[in-house]
Amino acid sequence: MLDQTDMRILAELSKNSRITKKELGEKVHLTGQAAASRVAKLEDNGVLEGYTIKVNQAKLGCFIHAFITIYTNSPSHQPYLSFIRTQDQYLINNNKISGDGCYLLECRFPSNELLDQFLVDLNEHANYKLSIVINN
Repeated sequence: MLDQTDMRILAELSKNSRITKKELGEKVHLTGQAAASRVAKLEDNGVLEGYTIKVNQAKLGCFIHAFITIYTNSPSHQPYLSFIRTQDQYLINNNKISGDGCYLLECRFPSNELLDQFLVDLNEHANYKLSIVINN
């Protein structure tokens, strides 16, 4: 069971996962060593599964941010899933969903031409509905 200190540690790591254990300890009123022990325990128990970075895709030249609702052509989703595994350069998230559609893709593209080609290729495996992000 997590206590309030564990919850504060998770909140601080969510803000900045690169914080030193000494700084983390100061923020949650522990020594650096005690904070490191708590973090190790959270990792060992599977509460902390990993650390990630957030990349500014627009600064990498991927200005088109799209959400694509996927409607598979058959009960077998394997052709679609096999195709998506080859598209990691554009794919941010591929979530299986309930309700309208089977999957919700979040993608970034550097140009309308590459988005169009992606959609042409995708259409061989599934139907889709495209939504373009105007502003985050």
